[in-house]
Amino acid sequence: MELADRICVVTGGASGIGRALCLRFAAEGARAVVVIDRDADGALATAEQIGEQGVARTADVTVEADIEAVIERTEDDIGPIDLFASNAGILSAQGIEATDETWSTVWLVNVMAQVFAARALVPRMLARGGGYLLNTSSAAGLLSQPGDAAYSVTKHAAVGLAEWLAITYGDQGIKVSCLCPMAVATAMIGLGGDSAAAGAAAVQGVLQADEVADVVVEGLRDERFLILPHPQVAVYEQRRTADRDRWLAGMRRLVSG
Repeated sequence: MELADRICVVTGGASGIGRALCLRFAAEGARAVVVIDRDADGALATAEQIGEQGVARTADVTVEADIEAVIERTEDDIGPIDLFASNAGILSAQGIEATDETWSTVWLVNVMAQVFAARALVPRMLARGGGYLLNTSSAAGLLSQPGDAAYSVTKHAAVGLAEWLAITYGDQGIKVSCLCPMAVATAMIGLGGDSAAAGAAAVQGVLQADEVADVVVEGLRDERFLILPHPQVAVYEQRRTADRDRWLAGMRRLVSG
């Protein structure tokens, strides 16, 4: 997947990883980068920084009609979407005591928004012979996120959804990648990249968002399913599946430490 002359859409594009992806896709020569965010001013700021390739759209990814409208408007006004990056995500910073409303909100943003995008786009992509879905999960979706039950659970679900999409449509021209970073210096943990704020996620260091975007471009070019800005995550996942009891004990030691 080369991004030159492609039409790319990125949710959560006003800040953090989403903004970095938008800027990097434009730098790679994308024909258009559609910046989606419920923060209208933030989306516009990213699009203006991109320049003539940038287009800002306001949408709430938890509302299926908003995602459908963004896709329809993009394809009507600009052209067929080549890459849709479902990047928007939120933390709960709570355990199982989080309210049902919190669980529901995190589920909608971290999982259902990606379902909505796939539901709207996959039929279009199949009809024209292919396309690319980039779904942001987290290393928490392969491992866990101590201290945040809803985030951990929904990120596991996001990985499962990406795997299902790859299995179901991978031989029909639709490529799928799942982005799973550990700690990144975004508003989630503090833009300064404070490893203490990131907690256990910072065990392999805190990356800058533009560093993640660099790895994403490489992963798309190689059409890798798992894109791991922190490569050690692959080793941790292997340890987890090889001996889950030992891995769980190790995670408890990490948290207590």
